[in-house]
Amino acid sequence: RALFAEYAAELTDPEQRRLYEEEVAALERERGVEVRFVHPTPGFVLRTSQAGSRRCYINVCSNALMGEPRARAERGGQRWELPYSLAPGREELRPAGRRRVLYDVVFHPAALRLAARSARFRRLLCDTALEAVENQCGVRLDRNNATVLRGVSYKGVPQAPVIRSPLPGGAPKPPDDGESPLPPF
Repeated sequence: RALFAEYAAELTDPEQRRLYEEEVAALERERGVEVRFVHPTPGFVLRTSQAGSRRCYINVCSNALMGEPRARAERGGQRWELPYSLAPGREELRPAGRRRVLYDVVFHPAALRLAARSARFRRLLCDTALEAVENQCGVRLDRNNATVLRGVSYKGVPQAPVIRSPLPGGAPKPPDDGESPLPPF
């Protein structure tokens, strides 16, 4: 028990998390990939159901690493470009013992500010989040009964997914000293 308590305390320590993220970034840099952690800032929560029976929550969050929303004028209105990041769904145990499915859809903070001022833009943001989960995760959500929870900004325990992008020049080649018994890759 003591070891488990120590492990749990280490996982929640912000200094340990920062050190972990630095080590992962250094390892990925060696492989020729840049890694950025997307720490979601709570926004609002959509409640719906998945497959008609499972309770499902979509955390609509923000992070400055995402692209800003842009509008382009078109005949009859505007077309919005809403870049987002979708973390894979995760299952959590509810206090009553039942399971719930959680998804994090992360937009730029400007998108959430626009949603706070305009009900139409908030609907657009909700539709985009629902569509993202359906298309990327291959699930069917109940869009008709999807509602924004009042007074709740985030459900579950926040997790920081990563954005990976290749570094210019790719991965550095390992030193070839001619002593390796393994064939070259």
